[in-house]
Amino acid sequence: MPNFNIKRLSEDIRREISAAVSGVKDPRVANGFVTVTRCELTSDLSYCKVWVACMGGEDRTAKAVEGMTAASGYFKKCIAGRVRMRKIPELIFLSDNSLEYSEHIEDIIAHLPKRVDDESDEQEAADED
Repeated sequence: MPNFNIKRLSEDIRREISAAVSGVKDPRVANGFVTVTRCELTSDLSYCKVWVACMGGEDRTAKAVEGMTAASGYFKKCIAGRVRMRKIPELIFLSDNSLEYSEHIEDIIAHLPKRVDDESDEQEAADED
């Protein structure tokens, strides 16, 4: 049975970290367009995995993850001020490359050759009109 409190807390933590990103003075985070894509909180509330995406490719995302890891104390302070929790989880920042991966898949699909069956279906539809 899923625990909806954990899902709610994960979403609250994601929202608070997203809002707090603008206050980070680290140039690795401040100079890039950093987005927190999702958070995953463990069932004992001791760890929270935070996936981060950044415009500019994987190098920029990796630097943003390093910067956010260095500023994890600031993020924990922001979370503690806004979310009621007995214990603030340890934040683990991970790079989310799903945007680049989806772009790669779209390129592959765009370069696939057109099927012969599709052309014959189009001709039959034109003949019926």
